[in-house]
Parts: sequence; structure tokens; C-alpha cells
Amino acid sequence: MSRAFLIVMDSVGIGGARDAERFFNDGRPDTGANTLGHIAEACAAGRAEEGRTGPLRLPVLDRLGFGAAAELASGTRPAGLDAAPQGLWGAANEVSKGKDTPSGHWELAGVPVPWEWHYFPSVTNSFPPDLVAAVARAAGTEGILGNCHAPGTAIIERLGAEHLRTGWPICYTSADSVFQIAAHEESFGLARLLKLCEDVAPILHGMRVGRVIARPFVGAPGAFTRTPNRRDFAIAPPAPTLLDWATRAGRTTHAIGKIGDIFSHRGVSHLHKGKSDADLMDHLIRLATEAEEGSLTFANFVEFDSLYGHRRDISGYARALEWFDARAGEFLARLGHGDLAIFTADHGNDPSWTGTDHTRERVPVLGWGYGARAVGQVGYVDVAASVAAHLGLGAEGPGRSFIE
Repeated sequence: MSRAFLIVMDSVGIGGARDAERFFNDGRPDTGANTLGHIAEACAAGRAEEGRTGPLRLPVLDRLGFGAAAELASGTRPAGLDAAPQGLWGAANEVSKGKDTPSGHWELAGVPVPWEWHYFPSVTNSFPPDLVAAVARAAGTEGILGNCHAPGTAIIERLGAEHLRTGWPICYTSADSVFQIAAHEESFGLARLLKLCEDVAPILHGMRVGRVIARPFVGAPGAFTRTPNRRDFAIAPPAPTLLDWATRAGRTTHAIGKIGDIFSHRGVSHLHKGKSDADLMDHLIRLATEAEEGSLTFANFVEFDSLYGHRRDISGYARALEWFDARAGEFLARLGHGDLAIFTADHGNDPSWTGTDHTRERVPVLGWGYGARAVGQVGYVDVAASVAAHLGLGAEGPGRSFIE
């Protein structure tokens, strides 16, 4: 019996989305966005020299077919990624009407989103009065702070002192279908913040808002920092996913990072969390040795997106990719005969692009365990069908396996 490892490099898109013109950043369509391609271009031109230097170096992933997949997706080979593929490689297209975490992950797990997400388009006074009142009641306060679009670190810096003075939660959103609540772990209380998010999540989910996110922080004015105790309260997938298929067949599933939250902890046997992607990689490498026969390990590495994509930090994104590539080599060296590992992404987040939102892009599909194999243009749902086929599970979604 074989094992499968599905690894999401959060936001590592490769350009070329056929419907990119329908998605926007600050009024600019995502046409031409290419996370990997533009990072590689900046590195080759000497414009990504903070904490690293020279062309982008990803020898492990490139040998699997990273450069070839990017060329298939966008028509352009990323600078420096010119290896002949030795693994399974292709590019995946999304059909869900979103460029966010739940849409991408659910579809990779076999379930496209059947509805339109609800967004809060107004940059200020973003939330309707009845929602503001409901959150304040649940918090036991006279009101809320924020009520706007904002980057998380910036709004904590701006409103943290007032939050400490009033005790009111800081509520904000973005271009994503999300409602975020920031509060001080000590003065407001972490347990109280999590309970608040849990209590208001059904209201937001009823509106088709994808996630309510707890954003705890600590410190004093001028020195506030977010803690690793973030928690996402996501709307449940509308149908059984790859994780459900596996657990119903009696298989063990391991969820690394945000996977448990993204899937409302459905179909998860064991959860592996950490304070950083480095911690999560340690879990993945350990499970390469310890995961049970017939098991599914599903991992998300979020820092490409959260620390570098949204902050439009090209050097930081390049550093993270090079770090990940080296550790991926350690992981692959521990896999055995019959194992499958697939590296992919959920959307793009081009750090060279306008605005701070995700970008609509195709994503890579890079596989270890089936030799050199070009699978061409596939769907996100085909990833789930292929993993299911490898594990001998009955796929229930619309995807078609590319390994059979």
C-alpha cells in the first residue's frame, strides 16, 4: 500500500490564468501576473538582493519540472529554471470564482466552490450596521474598532493603543472574503478572542463569507507584534473532500499547518501545527519517515503568501522559495518506493504586482514517484482525483486522474 503527500506552496502561482482579466488588484486586472516568473526576473536582474543574491536557485523543484510547468502556464520560462524535468509536471487551472485560500484548497481536494463568495467592497465603513452590532454584543463591548480594509500589521499599529484603552475588538477585512478580528492576547484574552470568533462565525458563514480569522497580538504601543496563535474559522466545504474520502476508507490523514482550519477539521486524523513554516517543514520531513502505509499527508506552507506576497517583498519571497527548495530535497530523500508527493499552490500572489491582494494565476503540479511525466494542462480537481487513484480510493468529485 502506498502513501501520498499533497503539499501546497501557498500563493506560488506561475501565471497564465485564462480568466485573469476578471480579477483585480486596486482596479488593475490580474492579466500578466506571474508570481514565480516575476520573482525569477527580479533575481536575475539584481533587484532581489536583500538577504540573498543572484539568480533564483531552485534545483530540487526545477528538476521535478518547475520551470517547464511555468513555461507551459505562461509561455515564458522563468530565468534560471532551465532543467529538463525528471518528475511529473504540469499546470493546473481553477474554475471556482475566487482567488483565495478556501477556493483553491477545496478545489485541489476535489470540490469546486458552487457559490459566489460575499465580499465587503467598501474600504471604509466596510460592514453593515447589523453585523457591527452583532459582533459588539458577542464581544460584550459598546462597539468595534476598524470597520475597514487594512493590512493586519498596519491596523494593529494604528489602533492597538485605542484597543487597549477601550477593550473594543479591531475588526477589518481585505479584498478576500474574510472577516478578521484582532485583539491583545493579555488585555483582551486569547480564549475570549477565539470564543468571539467562534460565536460570530455562523453569522458570517450564513452570508457566504469564507473565513473569520482570529488575529491575536501582544506588546505595547510602538511595539505590537502578532503571535502564532492565529486561528481560522472557515465555512465547511459543501461536499466531501479528498480528506473525507480517505478517512471514510479507513485511512489515516495528517494535516500540516492551516489545513485543519481550511477544511473545518473534517476528515483530519492528526493535526500538526507550528509557529513558522520551518516548524511545519520539520513535521513534513518527520512524516516522510513516520506516516502510516496508505496514509494521506496534506500540508500548507503559508509564509510565501502571508509574509512576502501580500507585503510585496520580492527578496523575501525569493529567500523563502530557496529555503523551501533545499528542505524539499531533504523531504524527498526520505520517501520510499510507492510513495507519491505532489507540490502545488492554491493561487498566486505576485509580489511585483499592484495592490496587496492575491493574483489569479495557474499553479504548478510537480510530482515525485512516477518518473518523468508531462501531464499538460489539468484542473485543480484532477489533483484530488490523482491522489485518490494513487491511494486506491474512490474519487467522488469531478476530477480525472493524470497518473493512470
